Amino acid sequence: MQELWNNLVFILERFTWSSVLDIFLVTIFFSLLLYLLRDTDAQTLLRGVFLIVILVFLLTSLVNLPAFSWLVQTVSPALIIAVPVIFAPEIRRGLERMGSVGALQFWKFSLGSKGNVEMEETLTSVSRAAVQLAERRHGALIVISRREMLDRFYKNGVMMNSDVSPQVLLQIFYPNTPLHDGAVIISDNQIKAAACVMPLSSSGVLNSTADRSLGLRHRAALGISEVSDALAVVVSEESGTISIAHRGRLIRRLDGDRLLNSMRAIMVTHKPERTNRLKRIFKGDSLEEPVEELE
Repeated sequence: MQELWNNLVFILERFTWSSVLDIFLVTIFFSLLLYLLRDTDAQTLLRGVFLIVILVFLLTSLVNLPAFSWLVQTVSPALIIAVPVIFAPEIRRGLERMGSVGALQFWKFSLGSKGNVEMEETLTSVSRAAVQLAERRHGALIVISRREMLDRFYKNGVMMNSDVSPQVLLQIFYPNTPLHDGAVIISDNQIKAAACVMPLSSSGVLNSTADRSLGLRHRAALGISEVSDALAVVVSEESGTISIAHRGRLIRRLDGDRLLNSMRAIMVTHKPERTNRLKRIFKGDSLEEPVEELE
């Protein structure tokens, strides 16, 4: 204990402004790391890793444990190599967020009353279209971009750049039409493209449910929500149920009002009540149980 106190005094005596800058940069690094890994399994695992590192450091510093210290020094290089392998999907997702030009456009949904009105009209049109598609048992997948741009997914679809309206969406997803098989991407309150191919979810979440109505559309909705911050609305062709996917979570069996309120809570990021709305929507959700059914 005395040695630890002496080391602490030694560090404080040599504490300078460069030390403050050094600590600040390290703090920024870990804050950015946690921010990029938010809403992922890696966030929980990373907390556990930090806790283990702190406990090991305290043990080796306070108590003389030669064998244990040798074990830690031997295993540490292997862990440094193993961590990037274990967290590869989360690291890739974080790098995609950093490299996305749209991620820098944090002002995108704070454009004033005009932008709010346009967003409300878009969400209302999507909600009405989803309800009518569900009544007709027409499958659909509508992806609404938020801060991150989805340009790489436009390229594999058919560019449209049309206004958002229930009629247009109903026509796109009418069975056996050229554009019905794929996703519609809405950005800046416009239908940018249709018949877009979305990445399928690799998390295995849907494998835990016995509901056969959760097919490729739901996997694609979860997939795009895992690699971006987009909101995906999916209508089941078999059961006619409406679901939304966001940040790797799926909320099922929504009616028109719940769908509209959920989309508002997720999309309108500048309102202070958004946090409370999201807590109510995702209440009881966890990363281990990301599929929630609202009866």
